[in-house]
Amino acid sequence: MARRTPPGPDLFDVEQKIIDIDVRDEMQGAFLEYAYSVIYSRALPDARDGLKPVQRRILFGMHEMGLRPDKAHVKSSRVVGDVMGKYHPHGDTAIYDALVRMAQPFTMRLPLVDGHGNFGSLDDGPAASRYTEARPAPAALLMTGSLDEETVAFVPNYDDQLMQPDVLPAAFPNLLVNGASGIAVGMATNMAPHNLGEVIGAARHLIAHPDASLDDLMRFVPGPDLPQGGRIVGLDGIRDAYESGRGSFRTRALARIENITARRKGIVVTELPYLVGAEKVIDKVKTLVQSKKLQGISAINDLTDRTKGLHLVIEIKNGFNPEAVLAQLYKLTPMEESFGINNVALVEGQPRTLGLRELLKVYVEFRTDVVRRRTAYRLRRKEERLHLVEGLLIAILDIDEVIQLIRAADDVATARERLIQVFDLSELQANYILDLQLRRLTKFSRIELETERDELLRDIEALRALLEDHQLLLNLVSDELAAVAKEHGTPRRTVLLESDGVSATAAASTPLEVTDDPCWVLLSSTGLLARTSTDEPLGTGGSRRKHDVIVSAVRTTARGSVGLVTSSGTLVRISALELPTLPPTNGAPTLSGGAPLAAFVDLPAGALPLALCSLEDTGQGLALGTRNGIVKRVNPDYPGNKDEFEVISLKDGDQVVGAVELTTGEEELVFVTNDAQLLHFSASGVRAQGRSGGGIAGIKLAKDAAVQGFWAVDSSAENVVVTVSGSSGALPGTQTGSVKVTPFEEYPAKGRATGGVRCHRFLRGEDALLLGWAGAAPPMAASGNGAAVELPDANGKRDGSGIPAAAPITAIH
Repeated sequence: MARRTPPGPDLFDVEQKIIDIDVRDEMQGAFLEYAYSVIYSRALPDARDGLKPVQRRILFGMHEMGLRPDKAHVKSSRVVGDVMGKYHPHGDTAIYDALVRMAQPFTMRLPLVDGHGNFGSLDDGPAASRYTEARPAPAALLMTGSLDEETVAFVPNYDDQLMQPDVLPAAFPNLLVNGASGIAVGMATNMAPHNLGEVIGAARHLIAHPDASLDDLMRFVPGPDLPQGGRIVGLDGIRDAYESGRGSFRTRALARIENITARRKGIVVTELPYLVGAEKVIDKVKTLVQSKKLQGISAINDLTDRTKGLHLVIEIKNGFNPEAVLAQLYKLTPMEESFGINNVALVEGQPRTLGLRELLKVYVEFRTDVVRRRTAYRLRRKEERLHLVEGLLIAILDIDEVIQLIRAADDVATARERLIQVFDLSELQANYILDLQLRRLTKFSRIELETERDELLRDIEALRALLEDHQLLLNLVSDELAAVAKEHGTPRRTVLLESDGVSATAAASTPLEVTDDPCWVLLSSTGLLARTSTDEPLGTGGSRRKHDVIVSAVRTTARGSVGLVTSSGTLVRISALELPTLPPTNGAPTLSGGAPLAAFVDLPAGALPLALCSLEDTGQGLALGTRNGIVKRVNPDYPGNKDEFEVISLKDGDQVVGAVELTTGEEELVFVTNDAQLLHFSASGVRAQGRSGGGIAGIKLAKDAAVQGFWAVDSSAENVVVTVSGSSGALPGTQTGSVKVTPFEEYPAKGRATGGVRCHRFLRGEDALLLGWAGAAPPMAASGNGAAVELPDANGKRDGSGIPAAAPITAIH
């Protein structure tokens, strides 16, 4: 039988009550509740442990999970889930982001989480929590240590099911060491990281001198110490921040200018400003270059790896001053950033802006309270243990009566009451005796108990002294901070600069492009090329060091070109702009800072560099001498659209042995052969030819003889001839030989295409001239490694023998 459903209440038959509420009051109240929640539960750190609620709950959650630095990593998602379910019901994304930040060494000066996996970089985000693993870092144990000793207050979690710490014990000033950033409602915080050892030094000084001034504390903490290093330029803003809690400073990348190749300079960046990634700099530089706002950069390469860390190479175009380009990079790119300090933190539940002294004072007072509460807890536990030990000693002294009393009792309650009455014990002591194991009743156990009692008495006395003497408590806090700094402290990474070291006037006056100033291009005996910064006459004084022997020098301009004559009869164009610049010197220039010739000229196999020459039509052209005795004067009509061209047509088996640039056309051309014959005649007797000409006869050679060297000398100057004899079968550079220096006037002039005169007499074991040279006195000789070799005085006869050389001579100038 179907049941009839009774009629329900009439929905419209109710008394309705509508309350009018001002929407402004409602919105104001809701906004204040929201602002309060953001400020106190999300965005601002506590001034005591320096942690936001989510960070504190992550560390406490890992502590409760039993994770430690010496145990295996666990999945980050496991930590996130546990923290979200128990303590922080605000979504896994917020928790994981906070966990990642505490694991990033470029964000935290002393990371609190040890991450395993991809925890991101300054340019890329981290992997998902299911792909990464985490565990507490050693510093995290300092934050959670002594939590089980009633050092801090515990409060209920969001659903009142569990308890969580209101603040962590924090054995080091985490807020100053790791900094903080957050945006709340109506306020924000932005605090820079600092060096652990410096902050602890300032805290200990404040403990010892409570009235210490800001200047006293800044002797320990001169400025922030950023995780990425870099440089802080300008310290006035730092002092303002330490005094009032608000200020700013400029962070600058650490960059140096160096030769990245033999012909090109570059800017190498090894440290960037705080929280600035390499990709951000690269993208900005590329944008500025494409928009023509930044000039002088040809390429930018990121060579960063795990071994050498950040390594950003910015190549500079030839013709631009690297210093000026670097100044533009600082001005236009994130290689120089401004960091605004806003030290806002919660103090007793209220947001406050704190200076350095106030931050340290809040932490010291908090840590002192933590140590006091820990001491009181340990004292209470020691007293409780002493109470039990004393009761146990009473029972052991009368153990037979205790056993008889317990056996005669009908139940545990009766035994407990009789023990209390007979031996004057407390209920706690009586229960402990009833739970006693029989093996504890030995004689040795009694000795252990007496020893433990004595130790407990000493510990209790020391703990009571700490609680009764506030200065002893402060000393303990200071000693514990010192131990933390010794174990976890690291050297400072950030360099502090009062200024950038360059005045605004000097920076503005530095030209971006290299000016076309006159200079000298030099070639050393070891094959190094360089140019001077001025065209001052080359000095001859000063010390004689490696690479001092310059075999060729040509005056040009910084944006000009010079020619290099090779033994294959070609002339190669070299841009002076690509050559390294030598610093100014008062004496003879040294090419120790030069670049190898091979970096600028790709010579064919067997071709040797001979001399530098000017490419301008300002002189009498080149004079060339070949191995087969041919001489040629070359008209200086060099093509401007070629980088390499012939200056003489050589026959098979012939090669150029000497090249010199003529200035007046009246110089004396000098040939020296390997069989010790010397011929010189006037250059005016040699008609100039075009580049394709093959030259004319210069010296008549004996059978199997060859030209050893060719030079041109100014007959109006004081000239000498240097000859070095030796064995033709010896390896080059292994035989010192005999060296002779003779005045040039000793050799009479002969007609062109003749055999000349004898210039050197061979001694026993010598059969050839290894080296010869003719030019203005005094000459300078060098060994194969460029070291200078002393020569004898110019007093030898033209057909006489030489004296043993001090070292093998390979070049003379």
